[in-house]
Amino acid sequence: MTAWSAPALLTLRDAFTLHLSAGPAGADAPEVEVGMVLADDELYVRPQRGAASEWYRAAVRHGEGRIRLAGQTLAVRFEPAGPEVVTVVDAGYRSKYGTFAAFAVGRPARAATLHVSPG
Repeated sequence: MTAWSAPALLTLRDAFTLHLSAGPAGADAPEVEVGMVLADDELYVRPQRGAASEWYRAAVRHGEGRIRLAGQTLAVRFEPAGPEVVTVVDAGYRSKYGTFAAFAVGRPARAATLHVSPG
């Protein structure tokens, strides 16, 4: 697993959301804006609608895509996160988004936690 560079981690820490697209670049890989958190310098995203979310299904199916934030586009890999990180990711969403974290800490979203790593 490749780690995020120090500059990328700073950018991720400063970002409120990021834009994500899954699969090969093109018209059939639409970009969505998602909330995200860092936990132990690892990036995690969750779909509000859980596994029913189109972008989530595309990310799992393709395993790769892109994120865009702060004017940069970065190639990434997606993989389902293990149950061992659910609690720390919940805490990250609650800390970052406060009362708005409800979109990410409900059962459907928690079950669809994705780990995002540099591609």
